[in-house]
Amino acid sequence: MPGLRVVLDTNVLVSGLAYPGSIPGRIVGVWRQGGLDVVLSRFILDEVSHELPRLTRISLSSGEIRDLVDSLMFLADIIEPDSVVDPNLRDPADQQVLATFRVSKADYLITGDKDLLALSDKYPILTPATFWARHG
Repeated sequence: MPGLRVVLDTNVLVSGLAYPGSIPGRIVGVWRQGGLDVVLSRFILDEVSHELPRLTRISLSSGEIRDLVDSLMFLADIIEPDSVVDPNLRDPADQQVLATFRVSKADYLITGDKDLLALSDKYPILTPATFWARHG
């Protein structure tokens, strides 16, 4: 995986943090050990901050979640997504994630989101399992 540049969607980050033995967990683990270049945006990090407290599996205080998200900022390349809208994206809430990917010039967007995956014929968007099968 060295040299690969990817955007991790919120669902991959949250799953990876909550379930380290899962495929998203392995991807996050490789990234945290320096084997993968990850690009994120403040939008994605804000979503992670909002989703982590909802998981009963992760019992972190709000301060610990903030520290965790801050640590991810130091490991990732943080970019500002553009405001271009892809009219083919079914869920408007995913525009910021797609915009992060477009601006990042990453090799892949890794997500479990069906609305984003529906655009995989237009963009290199992969599920965590497909990414892991190709590069893990």
